[in-house]
Amino acid sequence: MNKIIVVCGPTASGKTALSVELAKIYGGEIISADSMQIYTDMDIASAKATAEEQQGIPHHLMNFLDPSESFSVADYVKLCKEKADEILGRGKIPIICGGTGLYISSFVDNLTFDESGQDHGFREEMRRFAEENGSAALLEKLREVDPETAGALHENNVGRIIRALEVYKTTGHTISEAKINSRKNPSPYEFIMITLDFADREQLKTRINRRVDEMIERGLAEEARICFSQKNRPTAAQAIGIKELYPFFSGEKTLEECTDELKLRTRQYAKRQLTWFRRDDRIHKLIIENGDGLCEIVAKARRIIDDNLQKLENSMQN
Repeated sequence: MNKIIVVCGPTASGKTALSVELAKIYGGEIISADSMQIYTDMDIASAKATAEEQQGIPHHLMNFLDPSESFSVADYVKLCKEKADEILGRGKIPIICGGTGLYISSFVDNLTFDESGQDHGFREEMRRFAEENGSAALLEKLREVDPETAGALHENNVGRIIRALEVYKTTGHTISEAKINSRKNPSPYEFIMITLDFADREQLKTRINRRVDEMIERGLAEEARICFSQKNRPTAAQAIGIKELYPFFSGEKTLEECTDELKLRTRQYAKRQLTWFRRDDRIHKLIIENGDGLCEIVAKARRIIDDNLQKLENSMQN
């Protein structure tokens, strides 16, 4: 049985710690599902698990791509499948951990992508449009032709917005339509999916604010300054945790003002993540109560996983 566990949820919810504990319990290896953790030189901004936090558990699809290089959802699905098959081949359970809903849903739904339509001139035109009018205006342009895909993307994901517009221009079909067609082939895997949520939303807000403060203490400003100085890294330049600090480098705002802005943007991002995962009824919601520590959260996750493992075993026997 090709079983895969998915741990998803908003930023700062504790996905990494839970995934590591589950890997130790079930004999798993972790595959990151974070669109920023794939890049090098963005350790603090993307909240990559440190060696200490990984506790010896293998982590995959992290820290392997220069921020100047492009990376699509199709690339992620392809690499995730390769890693999942490698892990299953070792008799281990893949544990997908992350908050990039588009990555997770595309892999779970076994989406296939038509990468044939390319128009480099159009890409440059859209990049200039974004520079002159702002990324929000670019996202609105996509919303006019493909509202579903636009709703799944943040305005900072300029590359993906342009790609979605390019697909529509070159093929006459939207990415949303392509997804519907590609779902005809079921996934070869059995998924047990868990999303972390909070009984008290203020608890998540507090966790986010604390994480941002810790990131600043660890040297986020210097990491952002390096990205700021390297103009050939457009993806890094738009990452949450990087772009909010640019006004500090230009002297427009104080570090404290930029930090407050980063906290706000991160909370807004977490809200979008919660909305994304809540709308998928295949994902089991793990509610974190005030006072729950890691032990309590792990126990709740184990109840969900063990119950679903039993259901999968029963279905195979019938």
